[in-house]
Amino acid sequence: MTASSRDRLEQALVKIADPAGEGARSCLTVYADEARKAADAADARIKSGGSRGPLDGAVITIKDLFDIKGEVTRAGSKVLPARSKPATADAAIVTRLREAGAVIAAKTNMTEFAYSGLGANPHYGTPGNPADRKRVPGGSSSGAAVAVGDGVGEIAIGTDTGGSTRIPAAFCGVTGFKPTVKRVPRTGAFPLSFTLDSIGPIARSVADCANADAILAGETPSPLSPPALGDVRVGLVQSYPIEGLDDVVGKAYPLALARLGSHWKGSDITLDALSIMHTANERGGVAPPEAYAIHRTLLAEAGEGVDPNVRARLLRSEKISAADYILALRDRERGIAQMDALFDKVDVLVMPTVQIVAPTMDEVSTPESFNKRNVQALMNTAIWNFFDTCAISLPIRLGNALPVGLMLVGRHGGDRKLLAIAAAVEKQLEA
Repeated sequence: MTASSRDRLEQALVKIADPAGEGARSCLTVYADEARKAADAADARIKSGGSRGPLDGAVITIKDLFDIKGEVTRAGSKVLPARSKPATADAAIVTRLREAGAVIAAKTNMTEFAYSGLGANPHYGTPGNPADRKRVPGGSSSGAAVAVGDGVGEIAIGTDTGGSTRIPAAFCGVTGFKPTVKRVPRTGAFPLSFTLDSIGPIARSVADCANADAILAGETPSPLSPPALGDVRVGLVQSYPIEGLDDVVGKAYPLALARLGSHWKGSDITLDALSIMHTANERGGVAPPEAYAIHRTLLAEAGEGVDPNVRARLLRSEKISAADYILALRDRERGIAQMDALFDKVDVLVMPTVQIVAPTMDEVSTPESFNKRNVQALMNTAIWNFFDTCAISLPIRLGNALPVGLMLVGRHGGDRKLLAIAAAVEKQLEA
């Protein structure tokens, strides 16, 4: 960062306010005055040699589901604010970001209640993808990825329950990280799933993601030490995660593997534990009944004001029994243990982040087409929420006409190791 924090903030605010841009749709609340004060304070600390670290003065955005003291938390909804009281405290991660000197410029748009992988929002408008404004940005952290892609600050903080940092990162050509769930406290984050929700950054580099992740996790940021890729045991995931690729992803992914193949020795891996996940999903899954439980009363009393696609997804879980939910949780425990054992044999798993490029908004304009594309968007990413691993999406820029993501998956709790490997992969992809 060569320009001052204040200068970079002013550039971000200009982009947000530009009527020809996506600022009005990507950033729902703008904290111009508070951000200017924070930026000036950061510049003064840095000038005096008292920097608080790599996020001191960094211009960031936060997803619309994080509490800010004195504000009602929207979570991308029009009906929720009318039924809620202002937050009595900042979300835990907001407190940590402020203590690190980060400059919070805005709250970003999202799928209502964070319940889709496409990023559409009929209430506040769907922010257009930076690569093609007629395409969806991916979700649910839609505004976060668009803000980063459009250069509104350096880092955006999102959440990931089934792919909500990684899908928009892949669709928008940036980097998105999903940590192990327990790594980052969720206090003050409006929930979708008590079990699967995780909080992670979207940024333009692995290093920025790693620095933000450290702050969110309550750690002191430190430089990553990327390993020699020749020393990394790489598992190339086979079967259905690579069987439904569209033409663009189907060309870009093999090119990325070819670029990396001279630096590592990868071996094909079939994920036997997927059968456990499928069994759990046949019972109704984990996140769907939890999401319905959270929103049951609201749906009964004000459901007509909810995004119809989100409402339909929530109501599909209305009749899942407690017994099936409990068994799905038990399935997940077995699956996590089985997947963890796989990481005795490999250091990282590799697959495309999403099987398709970002659909056009017209392609998701009907309930049927929306559901089809949403399933495709979540197909690969949701695997790793079920098994509670860490995962990161890196952009593939090898002549592909639209953004494509390469997903790296690390062991449960092995977040820093995965980030270090990702930094090594990022270097080779950009070479």
